[in-house]
Amino acid sequence: NQIKHNMKSIKNFKNHDMSQDEITQLLEAAILSPTSYNIQNWRFVIVTKQNLKDQLCTLSYGQRQVAEASLVIILCADLKAWEKNPERYWKTLPEEQQKSLVNGIKQTYTGNPILEKDQAIRSCGIAAQTIMLAAQSMGYDSCPMEGFHYGEVGKLINLPDTKKIWLPLYGYGLKSQRTPVHQQELFNGHLWIFVKGEDTI
Repeated sequence: NQIKHNMKSIKNFKNHDMSQDEITQLLEAAILSPTSYNIQNWRFVIVTKQNLKDQLCTLSYGQRQVAEASLVIILCADLKAWEKNPERYWKTLPEEQQKSLVNGIKQTYTGNPILEKDQAIRSCGIAAQTIMLAAQSMGYDSCPMEGFHYGEVGKLINLPDTKKIWLPLYGYGLKSQRTPVHQQELFNGHLWIFVKGEDTI
């Protein structure tokens, strides 16, 4: 319960090396995030090398948290995940149930590029929150960002045309001291809206 109260968006990090086990732990949490029809359309680009973080910092208009973070995760989505052997998403179910769900996937997504994008945004948003909570539970702070040059970052990570960047989570690391910002009380002006990737980029 304390984890969600401790979680803040941090702009200044004390860069330190995260272990591979810690990174794996974050990703194992991320792939438990729910997706429509279980199509698991998120994709995660992991950046730990300093020279790449420095390049991303430049493409993020010089925001230093990108270069200072221990780990940068760029959340992307495969818009065509639903049509790539969709049977695999339900392989543990009886055959008839598999067929029914696969038919539902095809009927829902075929010829519907707007839905592909909408579901990509939803999936990445849920995964982002999962990763941030997992990081906090491990003693790391995070900083979700969108201030960057989409096209140039796509080129840097060799992003295919069928995959899109939706929400980069720039920054996981040990935080520097800062004064917490004020958070409004519940219902005071808030707007409430209810709205295992196997392949890699």
